[in-house]
Amino acid sequence: MDYETVFSTVSVLAMLGWVLLLISPLIPKWSDRISGYAIPSLLAINYVAIVSFFPVSEGGYGSFSAVAQLFSNPNAVMAGWVHFLAFDLFVGAWICRSARAKNMSFLLVLPCLPVTFLFGPAGFLMFVALGTLRSVVGADARANDAAV
Repeated sequence: MDYETVFSTVSVLAMLGWVLLLISPLIPKWSDRISGYAIPSLLAINYVAIVSFFPVSEGGYGSFSAVAQLFSNPNAVMAGWVHFLAFDLFVGAWICRSARAKNMSFLLVLPCLPVTFLFGPAGFLMFVALGTLRSVVGADARANDAAV
């Protein structure tokens, strides 16, 4: 396997998905279809191929040292990279869909996307916190309006 070619190809494919998420307010259905399903599915196919056809015999998931040993193998590193790209893009697309469903301003959601791309779970947490804060502030505003 030519690791550099695979790395470049899957990275460019994921970047296309992230660009579509950044312009998703203009093309929400296409962004959902391409960034939320098509590209993560292509990346998942790539992941399954790497794991199936280029197995790793050393290391495992039972301890930290076993995981460290597993990721000393280039096939495992490539599989991990593709896994990262697929899942973070899928979560980014979910964030956009969820925000639209909640009528959240895209400007509020926009900072969550690069954080999700770079630090996956932190971007997800940022979006959840933003949604929670928005709900609390909105509930307080509705309660104040009802009291008047």
